[in-house]
Amino acid sequence: MTPRLARDVRRAGGGQAWFERQLQPQRIKDGPADRTAHWWPSLHRSPAELWQRQTSGVEGGYEVMDDYARWVLVRRILAKRQLLEVMTEFFENHLHVAAVGDPQFVHRVDYGNTIRKHALGRFDQLLLKTTTHPAMLIYLDAAESTKEHPNENLGRELLELHTLGAGNYDEKDVRDSARILTGYSVDYWESWRPVYNHDDHYRGKVRVRGFVDKNGKANGKGTTAAYLRYLARHKDTAQHLAYKLCVKFIHDDPPKALVRHLAQVYLQNDTAIVPVLRELVASASFKHAYAAKVRDPGEDVVATYRALGVRLKKPGPDGEVDGSALQALVWQADSVGIAPFAWGQPNGQPIDNESWSSPARLLASMRFHQGVAGGWADDATGYRQPEQWLPGRHPRFDEVVDHLAQQLLHQQASKRLLKACSVACDVKPYEAIDKDHPLVEWGFPRLLSTILDSPDHLSR
Repeated sequence: MTPRLARDVRRAGGGQAWFERQLQPQRIKDGPADRTAHWWPSLHRSPAELWQRQTSGVEGGYEVMDDYARWVLVRRILAKRQLLEVMTEFFENHLHVAAVGDPQFVHRVDYGNTIRKHALGRFDQLLLKTTTHPAMLIYLDAAESTKEHPNENLGRELLELHTLGAGNYDEKDVRDSARILTGYSVDYWESWRPVYNHDDHYRGKVRVRGFVDKNGKANGKGTTAAYLRYLARHKDTAQHLAYKLCVKFIHDDPPKALVRHLAQVYLQNDTAIVPVLRELVASASFKHAYAAKVRDPGEDVVATYRALGVRLKKPGPDGEVDGSALQALVWQADSVGIAPFAWGQPNGQPIDNESWSSPARLLASMRFHQGVAGGWADDATGYRQPEQWLPGRHPRFDEVVDHLAQQLLHQQASKRLLKACSVACDVKPYEAIDKDHPLVEWGFPRLLSTILDSPDHLSR
């Protein structure tokens, strides 16, 4: 939350009106965030060109994926379509394809764009697009699956992670799930285009948790589409998605009644996401969830840059970021806990509080906050000089802390925060502060970082 965003909410007519507008992102102009898509040329290269550049030593896949992570972080920092970014992040984690390792990176940018396109649409459509996407097929080995040797990775994760949830299927379901998906492949090492190999598609009756199909055609796309629609509309999928939404936005142990209600709304609205979000936000549990969830590393990075008002300069002509604040974004997130999309397992990075609440993570966030608060990046703009943060010419220290709390945390300073800042900076609460005070001359980064180290900033 920034003062500018608060003004936008007030102009919209309040939080509910602002939220309703966010549900229609196509109506929100977001030029500065949209233009960042053109900062890195390789994010627009074809899969074949990306692979050729890697094999010839021009540009590694990991470099392209680092740039993709940078683009996503910058977009989240700048975007006015905040809800779209939040839901894209949620589904890019729920339908996780790691942006590390070969060779799925050649399709990974398009995969993310596909999720963003459907993040506020219908889940059945999103599920079809992601399950059959080349990035997912490569990542979970389905692109090499054949009727003689069906690879069960995607068939299993589709059931356990993406739809029904753990414990809601058996091994027979996994085998037929894998058989249904045979035929989808990728033209490896050449064009990298998605292909459908009729000769590799398993033909014969399949049965998965109530879904039954003769599956007699060489082209099994119709069976796959019907199967994914069935899974998307299954009551267990509704329950699984509703639970994860509640864990992400409300509490690690959400109210069972709310989960059941959201699952019912999901089914009643043909898997549409927007009605579910409306009901989630309207719930009493959501209203009581303020500051109940710990920010993960990416959220910490985004929130910190937004709070401090730091603006990142466009990279060089060929997307070079060496030594820049843009380059730092990825390793800063990694230093706090994990870089975007770097989680190695297909279950996506954790969304519970405990995973991001260790002493090591807290110390890492403190180091990160100290560095950014110190304005270390010469090529970034928007850093305010200490005197620019002051509320007037001769404020008391407690007035400075309260002003900063409103600027950085969007709330008044608590007694606990004032005490922490007073101890950290060795300044008494009623001490007068002017431009020649040691706090302004050299101690201001410590004050800013103390506020950023508070539970109020580390939670959302």
